[in-house]
Amino acid sequence: MRSVLVIGSGLTGLWTALSLADRGLDVNLVTKLNLMDSNTRYAQGGIAVAVSSDDSADLHAQDTILAGAGLCDLDAVRVLTEEGPAQLRALIEAGVRFDRERDGQLAVTLEAAHSRRRVVHALGDATGLEIERALAEKVSGHPRISIREHCFALDLVVDGRCRGAMVLDGEGEASFLAADATVLAAGGVGQVYRHTTNPETATGDAVGLAWRAGAELADMEFMQFHPTALSHPGVPTHLISEAVRGEGALLRNARGEAFMERYDSRRELAPRDVVSRAIAAEMAQDGRNFVWLNLRHLSPELVHSRFPNIVAFCRDHGFNLPQDMIPVAPAAHYFIGGVRTDLRGRTSIPGLYAAGEAAATGLHGANRLASNSLLEAAVFGRRVAEAIAGAESTGSQPVPDEGISSVPPTPTPHSLPSFSVAALRAELQAEMWRHVGLLRLEEGLQEALARITTWQDQVEAACQDSQARDLWELRNLLTSARLITEAAIWRKESRGVHARPDHPEMDDSCLKHFIQARSSLTPASTR
Repeated sequence: MRSVLVIGSGLTGLWTALSLADRGLDVNLVTKLNLMDSNTRYAQGGIAVAVSSDDSADLHAQDTILAGAGLCDLDAVRVLTEEGPAQLRALIEAGVRFDRERDGQLAVTLEAAHSRRRVVHALGDATGLEIERALAEKVSGHPRISIREHCFALDLVVDGRCRGAMVLDGEGEASFLAADATVLAAGGVGQVYRHTTNPETATGDAVGLAWRAGAELADMEFMQFHPTALSHPGVPTHLISEAVRGEGALLRNARGEAFMERYDSRRELAPRDVVSRAIAAEMAQDGRNFVWLNLRHLSPELVHSRFPNIVAFCRDHGFNLPQDMIPVAPAAHYFIGGVRTDLRGRTSIPGLYAAGEAAATGLHGANRLASNSLLEAAVFGRRVAEAIAGAESTGSQPVPDEGISSVPPTPTPHSLPSFSVAALRAELQAEMWRHVGLLRLEEGLQEALARITTWQDQVEAACQDSQARDLWELRNLLTSARLITEAAIWRKESRGVHARPDHPEMDDSCLKHFIQARSSLTPASTR
């Protein structure tokens, strides 16, 4: 095998690249900004793993399934919870410095919908940043990994199987990167919404690439909204970790009243979908765009030691923790849907793999259990590497032809669209937040779909004449938005993070996964 192409440099991309390289394969790792610019670096809470004496893989699985509201793939859950501890150890061996107690044991905290304290964290509330640091150092020093920063994947090249991708380098030059196997690890979609905890880079690139290539996607209606993002005029949306509530912080409405007990007996530690909708209901009742998160009763030493980065960010924007309450509101956070894969990351296109937030394995069902995402990236990233290396060792991974007839032509680099890309992106984000956000109604969904389709036609036409990265990112956002909206129209029930007030109950006839591909739209009961 000549090479493997990995698109994305979060935990999934870095871990997959290292796992492949350690198995003797050559890897091209492409990332559209710097190596450490990814969704992973913004992950605060940690990694959920059963490491304590009172915990087990079975208990972790039970919590995952309960949060998933009937749609979890049980085999995927078993893989995650049983293989998770080994991957945690491997991350530690790779240099990730997780927080420890004085006796040397891993420090663990509690997050919503977990029955045990099992969330392992680093630097208090900067787990993702520490993981990115350690793995970026390993990747940068590996002789079999070639890193291409400021390199944007325009399109996959498929000729019977995936042969690689057309990419745009930092100088604006397009070229074809051939690969025997290609891994999609660029899964964030949060920028499709006006309010999101995701960075500017989370533009649905894996979704756009896979869709245009003809791959199947699944569970696109399920976008998880984090209940507590800092919400204050003039202040950037900033995640306030689930672990803050896990350590005892309490929610209060604008009038200062406790309200979570009216919505769920687990109160602040109910699943994220429950807490997000409860907050939305209180905001609507009070006519405000926030509720308060109260840490005043917590020890200042605890708050400052466990959440140093949150404390610093809030201080920089006028809030002194724990004395001041924080104004918070839900924001788009984690995309449960994605490229449909098996438990080895194989997609419906030979030679194309996906893992992490880019993939839809059925693991999370209709609602992700807090802090399962980083574990998913490590477990399934390694599984992808094993599958690719296994195919190579058995000779079942054919080498691409030297001449590939289907390489798309390079667009004209300097053509400009007739519309403002930034303005259209903002319009899309507002439309998705209004009609395809926390609460969804048929009329609004149909209205959004009509507008998205019109915008998509405009952008598709413009992309034929331009390779500007911001335009192609908008193309990926519009593709993601359209697929999310179509799936939300199909699912006429309320389940997990998908809430339809016009269909408020769960409906067993919808206990299926919605599979989308360019050739068909099909509800399927099995994977």
